[in-house]
Amino acid sequence: MPLRISDLLDRPGLHLAVAYDVPPELLARTVEAATVSDLPAPGKWLQGGELLMTIGLLLPMEPAACRAYVRDVAEGGAACLALGLGQGLPYEAAPEPLVTAAREAGLPLLTVPDEVPFIAVTKAVFDARADEQREVLHRAFATQRRLTAAAATSDGLQPMLEEWTAATGVGATVLDPLGRQLAAGEPAARAPLAQARDLIERVAARGLRGSASSTAGGQQLEVQPLGARRLRGLLLLTGRPDDAARSVVPGLISLLSLELERRHLRDEPERRRRSALLSELLADEDLPADRARDLLASAGLTAERVRGVVVEAAPPGARPGGPPPEAGAAEGAAQETAADLALAMPGGLVRVAAGPASVPGPVIEAVVGEELDIHAVLDRFAPHCPAGIGPAAAPEAVRVSLRQATGLLAVSRSSGRPAEARQSEAARLLLDLGDRRTLHGYADAVLGPLDLADNGAELIATLAAWLETGGAWDATSRRLGVHRHTVRNRLDKAMDLTGRRLDDPDDRFDLWLATRIRRGGAPAPGDGDGPVTAP
Repeated sequence: MPLRISDLLDRPGLHLAVAYDVPPELLARTVEAATVSDLPAPGKWLQGGELLMTIGLLLPMEPAACRAYVRDVAEGGAACLALGLGQGLPYEAAPEPLVTAAREAGLPLLTVPDEVPFIAVTKAVFDARADEQREVLHRAFATQRRLTAAAATSDGLQPMLEEWTAATGVGATVLDPLGRQLAAGEPAARAPLAQARDLIERVAARGLRGSASSTAGGQQLEVQPLGARRLRGLLLLTGRPDDAARSVVPGLISLLSLELERRHLRDEPERRRRSALLSELLADEDLPADRARDLLASAGLTAERVRGVVVEAAPPGARPGGPPPEAGAAEGAAQETAADLALAMPGGLVRVAAGPASVPGPVIEAVVGEELDIHAVLDRFAPHCPAGIGPAAAPEAVRVSLRQATGLLAVSRSSGRPAEARQSEAARLLLDLGDRRTLHGYADAVLGPLDLADNGAELIATLAAWLETGGAWDATSRRLGVHRHTVRNRLDKAMDLTGRRLDDPDDRFDLWLATRIRRGGAPAPGDGDGPVTAP
């Protein structure tokens, strides 16, 4: 227990007394240390929580000066002030100006009798502090032993959290890397997961590299990452651990991390089963629809439409454009990433397979439900890894989706982000591969005559809307909020200025491509420096 002023007053050998009727809440202050000073302004030498003792050798007796002295002591953080009394000392009783100033400042004022030396008070404070530290260590060791015993059980996650909460009073919840609850220290977990969501997301995004804490609803929340080499889960602590509990937190994190690593190894047979199911699903080019659905259902995937995903996993330390990684390192990185993705894809099938000729190492192939936010999963578990996402398809046609996903790896590697196969995005993917300055030069060459017209922006916007609606006059007029005759007049003028014809397929493609390039944004300064020729 912390040493309080009231504890010192109760010590029989010290004979300390209060100089005035000190309120109980002031006597409950914690004493961190004891020191002696007769300086007229000792506040700047204090750290906070001290029992400051003085014989009052330079103590001023003027009320204003005495109040200034007491204020300096209080602002320095002293827990209380103690005045030594006795024959041969400046005071045999607490002077009234000092008592009044202490009462007004809310600073407890004690008196030390002549027969008690200051060193006896100092020794009593430090002995009590040492007892407190021994008690903290004793409770910490006892809690650690309880946690270690719980970790030795067949399923140590829940028992460990229950022992922790019982010993410390601090709530504890273990979550998987996606923030889903795995176990809690209480049957009805009091952890405010909704309030801690931002904190959980922030720590999860950093992997094993850091923790975070905050306060929500007057309650302290702390999130710690769990895992050995990769993030396996998150620990959410709800409450403020005392010194003993705080010293055990690293041990709790280590034991929980070991348990999650043990679970990861225990789940390996299930991951192999799902990998085999995926291999069976892809082995038959003419797989019946019913058989394909049965295979997916056996893994818990019942979505009507699924999509294929292919990820090129880079080993730790691999640099873009650097030498190809060793086969063992690439295989290990792929297996680790595949395990992470299997955890994050409910009902999904994941396997590691040989990549195409353009990929130096293995790739990760997965089949997931259409509704899964695959971009969020890839951002979390395969950041900066080239990835292709195939279109949604019926289960029996997932081979085609995976083939398209594999073909998008080069696009993803070039753009630096996952590439998704969407019919409306095909041109966007092609445009992403081109030099931006060259592309915008192409657009300027096609649309340059319109840029010089007085209403050039209006003409270009009308042209783009007409092309995007497939040449539908009514749809274009509704989109722009003008009459269809206005649309015709603007397009006629645009064709006169550019010398193009809307009924010519080549001209129409040039105009469509130019407006798409313009819609993608302006080129960055310094992008490309080659010459641009007009089409």
